[in-house]
Amino acid sequence: MKAKYEVNQYIGVPVQANASGTYEIKREPDGDFKLHSWRTGRHSKGKFTGVGQIFLTENHLKVAVVAVSPVAYKERHNFTPMQRLTSERVSDELLQIAQTHLN
Repeated sequence: MKAKYEVNQYIGVPVQANASGTYEIKREPDGDFKLHSWRTGRHSKGKFTGVGQIFLTENHLKVAVVAVSPVAYKERHNFTPMQRLTSERVSDELLQIAQTHLN
């Protein structure tokens, strides 16, 4: 039997560094942005420290965590796995803007 592991869903917004090195929300062509969902995978690295933390997807996209919630182990395949959590964080202002899109 395979070992179970803790699974969390991370609602996040893609981010990119601007010319000054601070993170900003990666916007759609119309200027808006969307939140997306990922989960902890079996091989995900890093430790979650709180909302605002940046993680990398399996396609090396940087995403800022806007909200987190636990996922039942058997429901984990409903979400895309992320690669690893980093020690980087976004500003509180960016986090507040992103959280306006939460339902």
